[in-house]
Amino acid sequence: MEFLPSLAVDVGGIHMQNPVMVASGTFAYGEEFASFWDLNQLGALVVKTITLSPCPGNPPPRLAETPSGLLNTIGLQNPGLENFLKDKWPFLQTLKIPVIVSIAGISTGKMEEEYVELASQLDRIVGIGGLELNLSCPNVQNGVIIALDSELTYRIVQKVRKVTHHPLLVKLSPNVTDITVIARMAQNGGADALSLINTVRAMAIDVKTRRPKLSSVVGGLSGPAIKPIAVRMVWEVTRSVSIPVVGMGGIMCANDALEFIIAGARAIAVGTANLINPHAVPEIISGFREYLQGNKISDINSLVGSLQIGSGEVEDS
Repeated sequence: MEFLPSLAVDVGGIHMQNPVMVASGTFAYGEEFASFWDLNQLGALVVKTITLSPCPGNPPPRLAETPSGLLNTIGLQNPGLENFLKDKWPFLQTLKIPVIVSIAGISTGKMEEEYVELASQLDRIVGIGGLELNLSCPNVQNGVIIALDSELTYRIVQKVRKVTHHPLLVKLSPNVTDITVIARMAQNGGADALSLINTVRAMAIDVKTRRPKLSSVVGGLSGPAIKPIAVRMVWEVTRSVSIPVVGMGGIMCANDALEFIIAGARAIAVGTANLINPHAVPEIISGFREYLQGNKISDINSLVGSLQIGSGEVEDS
């Protein structure tokens, strides 16, 4: 009889049949990918970040390829909460997996209030699997990255925690000196889990024109180029907090994803790979199963934080 290992995980109260999610902003709202494979294979789906009012995003050019990476400055383009619930939520409701709604406040002087209002309104919606607070997008027009400020991170998470019963994930930025400080403040504010990392601030120049390749000059770098940074930060954070971590950043295949799990992540999210290979997610899920079978591991949870340091020492998450 074939050995069937368990892939089920629990991330901050979100029960998932496997640890594979999609990163916000790279999967839109799922409809496009549904023609390639059954989205119910996912552990969870994270939608593109929603703001209170419609947001047009940044002007083009908004994408630029780099060696082993992708620069973007999309700028949180989205239809706004009302249109999301009217036009996107009906399809998402049909899925049998947890749907996590990513939210962001972007108005100067009103960001905190917008996070609270979004969370409060979404708390009334039946069927939402959880909320992800996007505190770390580097491409917003007001230039404020909340997750660079530990006190502001704590304050917003605490305020949102008071108005929602949904599991609360907080997405952190790599653009800090010590990400563990921010991670602990998010946990203290009431986060149920952490998502990391978001894109790394970067830029590229067209040497022929001597102009930046992005309209905003600086954008966010994703893809394989940032994976070692992301794995290191996941390892550091999982040693510093007691809540689960969702690892992401440059995951292209199952082995990439396994690095994050072994480093301590309870789940992973696939981002840029979706833009290159629409079948990346089911391939990674299959790869997880094959790895566990090949190594006679019955439960993927026993792999979490199993990094071996030095002469056989095992680092637990």
